[in-house]
Amino acid sequence: MTTDTTNRMDVAFRQLKEQGRAALIPFLTVGDPDLETTLAIIKELEAAGADMLELGVPYSDPLADGPVIQRASARALKGSIHVRTCMETALKARQAGSELPFILFTYYNPVLQMGLDTFFAELNNHEISGLIIPDLPVEESEDMRSRSREAGVNLIPLVAPTSSERIAKIVSGASGFVYCVSSLGVTGERASFHVGVDEFINSVRQATDLPVAVGFGISTGEQVARFASICDGVVVGSAIVRKVEDVIPLLDNPDTRSEGLLQIREFVAQLRPSK
Repeated sequence: MTTDTTNRMDVAFRQLKEQGRAALIPFLTVGDPDLETTLAIIKELEAAGADMLELGVPYSDPLADGPVIQRASARALKGSIHVRTCMETALKARQAGSELPFILFTYYNPVLQMGLDTFFAELNNHEISGLIIPDLPVEESEDMRSRSREAGVNLIPLVAPTSSERIAKIVSGASGFVYCVSSLGVTGERASFHVGVDEFINSVRQATDLPVAVGFGISTGEQVARFASICDGVVVGSAIVRKVEDVIPLLDNPDTRSEGLLQIREFVAQLRPSK
């Protein structure tokens, strides 16, 4: 186990609890629009107040992702981005000075294609603190949970509002934190959330001692504040990926690149929850 990697997420949540605030956890599609820009965006997100970062592995059939992230994946795949590329990006960001805990968000097939032994051997070496595999049901996750524990990487489960009687089973093998899905369906910006989402989140909190984060559809500072009051972390994905998409013309032009990066930083800064 690599102490820096294993404990970085736990330390972050402990410090946030002492500060009385929830974690802001942005999501990025690695390689959108290119790897150099992804590294620059990571730096901007940290400067904007991000506490952790989900690094999305682009995938051609992303069942949990809405159109915004699907388009980002399509752009990234043109650059032949794969699981190892995303790990290497995390390591490069760390070598450039980033202190963020990195969470790899990937579907199961790319992991299987890489080979489970190789995949888990490389996670620590590339400074990955957590792992989310949205298409891995808890009933088929024992091998992954065992390998994650051995590698010292947090395997973070998704819990949906429809999980009901399965909540206790899903969270029993979790580590790092539990990811509550705020709405049914795929990712994407929303004006409203699943009816009963507060009761759902409370039921998850009662089932685990781990921090609880919420994501899917959260896109504004007001929505972040709303969930930060009842959770330990808030994930914002599609809204940030859309912002990246909006400023690609600026990012692609050397004369306006810094302005594009600044716009991303300012957008994320206004999402950051206060105490």
